[in-house]
Amino acid sequence: MAEAHGCVLVVDDDPRVARVYAEQLRNAHTVRVAYSGTEALDSLDDDVDIVLLDRRMPGLTGDQVLERIREQGLNCQVAMVTAVEPDFEIIDMEFDEYLFKPVTGDQLLTTVDHLLHRATVDSSLQEFFRLASKRAALEAEKSQTELEHSDEFSELTSQFELLRDELRDSLDELDDAEAFELALSRWE
Repeated sequence: MAEAHGCVLVVDDDPRVARVYAEQLRNAHTVRVAYSGTEALDSLDDDVDIVLLDRRMPGLTGDQVLERIREQGLNCQVAMVTAVEPDFEIIDMEFDEYLFKPVTGDQLLTTVDHLLHRATVDSSLQEFFRLASKRAALEAEKSQTELEHSDEFSELTSQFELLRDELRDSLDELDDAEAFELALSRWE
């Protein structure tokens, strides 16, 4: 995948973390930095492609900022970059990726590049990747027993599998069906 240039908003209440993330991204992307949820919302406009958003901040939390981004209909991809272990409440959150701190510069760059690419694909495929990210985050943090006893996780898995099957059925219409099939198999 060719790397695209985008505008990234880094949001973290720890100035050192925010500056490190910004420096790691500056050579490849335009970067804005906000140190609070309020600053993040003030910094957002249609030019922002990606938001790297900390969940735990004083005042407006990252979860609240995410809700406002979606309520305002801003067309940006949002990655939660956080030390908060996910619980089943993330299933209802409208983020595009979930990264656990500490995050390396390579992880940030790869995530931003993937999100920029995802923004160019069909909304069904974007939803598939959102569901896959939530599923992967919960599988990484929850025991098999917790997952098996969660109605929310069961519903998430059903949605994921249904969408995956629908996308597979559409493969015949794609130019590079083999590459897409390989990408889908990564999430099974």
